[in-house]
Amino acid sequence: MSEPKNHTTTIAPTVLLTIARLSALSVEGVLSLAPVQGGVNRLFKRGVTDGVQIELREDSIWANVFLIVRGGKNIREIGRNVQREVHRAMQDIAGLKVENVNIYIEDVEYPTPA
Repeated sequence: MSEPKNHTTTIAPTVLLTIARLSALSVEGVLSLAPVQGGVNRLFKRGVTDGVQIELREDSIWANVFLIVRGGKNIREIGRNVQREVHRAMQDIAGLKVENVNIYIEDVEYPTPA
């Protein structure tokens, strides 16, 4: 069977943001996403509460993910796990080259005593 010709697949920018957000939130120790620092997402013009910035640079993705994590957990390990998961999801699900995933731990929340 031959490959189809002149067919394209376009991924909406919001799909990439959703993939990154859901991937980050799936990692143990991540409580939520923090507001994006420094204004709106430059490429996709999204609001400041999304917790993710994504830029396309020469056919590759650069992502910044802003997190609020659970206190009492290893923050570096959480950050590495989020990097791996976001990278894997963007590459496997969207089929795009991921150049860089930066993690910003914006806050740590500890459970309040009952």
